[in-house]
Amino acid sequence: MEIFGVLASIVLLVGLIVWLKIHPFLAFLATSIFAGIILNIPLQDIPQAIETGIGSTLSGLVIVICVGAMFGKLVSESGAAQKIAQVLIGAFGPKRITWALMLTGFIVGIPLFYNVGFVLLVPLVFSVVYQSKLPAVYLGIPLLAALSVTHGFLPPHPSPTAMVPMFNAELSTTLIYGLIVAIPTMILAGPVFANALKNIKSTPLATFTPKDLPDNQLPSATNAFATALLPVVLIAGLSFLPSQAATGSQLHNLFTFLANPSLIMLAALAVATYTLGIRQNVKIQTLMERYADAIKDISIIMLIVAGAGALKQVFVLSGVSSDIGALMQNLAINPLLLGWFIATVIRICLGSATVAGLTAAGIMAPVLPLTGADPNLMILAIGAGSLMCSHVNDSGFWMFKEYFNLSVKDTLKSWTLMETIVGIGGITAVLILDVFV
Repeated sequence: MEIFGVLASIVLLVGLIVWLKIHPFLAFLATSIFAGIILNIPLQDIPQAIETGIGSTLSGLVIVICVGAMFGKLVSESGAAQKIAQVLIGAFGPKRITWALMLTGFIVGIPLFYNVGFVLLVPLVFSVVYQSKLPAVYLGIPLLAALSVTHGFLPPHPSPTAMVPMFNAELSTTLIYGLIVAIPTMILAGPVFANALKNIKSTPLATFTPKDLPDNQLPSATNAFATALLPVVLIAGLSFLPSQAATGSQLHNLFTFLANPSLIMLAALAVATYTLGIRQNVKIQTLMERYADAIKDISIIMLIVAGAGALKQVFVLSGVSSDIGALMQNLAINPLLLGWFIATVIRICLGSATVAGLTAAGIMAPVLPLTGADPNLMILAIGAGSLMCSHVNDSGFWMFKEYFNLSVKDTLKSWTLMETIVGIGGITAVLILDVFV
């Protein structure tokens, strides 16, 4: 059966990345060639399949992901994230400080990519630790749980955004469903779970003591909140416009133009360039240098997305979807649960949430029409699986351990368990939502 070719390809991908330490992009390309051969695709068609997969995957993503990276960089460098944290912590007070940190991670994490958000916001947590004398892990987990759910569930983050065209889903619908799934999940994995971590002792390294911008250099609270949330508000709000006019009419065409996610991200960046840049007396040259740095930060992720698209196209061309579809029918398992499980297994093996999510999507995308599952919910189910069980093969595991100066045991008890709660809570919320949509 061709299903064994898929399994062999996954084993090869894991081996190349984990044991041979090959870069994921090169590992995806090598695996795509191997999969094409073992799945009996004519040799002359394999290069075209790889090129088509890369092109079709990136074509609708480059603007959203790259402009999103620029937007997040500006939120970071301008001090908007710092201002948001100050306002929320002041509003919630010391008794509900974990909730304030969770909301900080959620709001700031929407435009910021995960690693950038981690490096930016963890020092803010340590600032609160030194002021409040509360345990560092107790304060840090709610914020990082919020960062995690935005990374796994919400566009414009790379994995959920990349899966939208793979499943022929709607970016705005995925975002709205993602918000519904993310909120209860981060509450459970954040403030609720953090109460069990008060006894974990942690002395953050002095290296990571924050160097905050002075208050007179920060944007106003209104500016910071409005700008940081602008992409989400526009994508969710404008998604309903095309349905308000007759198909084919000039008004419908205008609304479709205005609701396009790429256009929305460009408009949001233009607004942010003024509100968090020019209005704060930052020179255009400096802003463009920051944007160039943001592209450098995201280039590796774009390559991984491209590689995953190549492997997906090889699976599609091979016709393996028929075998997988028949197997799923015999298993009598909810396809959303199967997508979550596949992503979980790959996540445990590889460590990378992005690679796990996109690989699972490449397997599930060809058979999705046979299952009748909602494509937007499949994206979220796979996203939940891609966050499961972070352990020693995940860079996030070691970043958390070193920043918080913890033992491996305490990192497993806090970070790993938090990520597992996010994964289980996420798929539970997806399955509940599936009943109503």
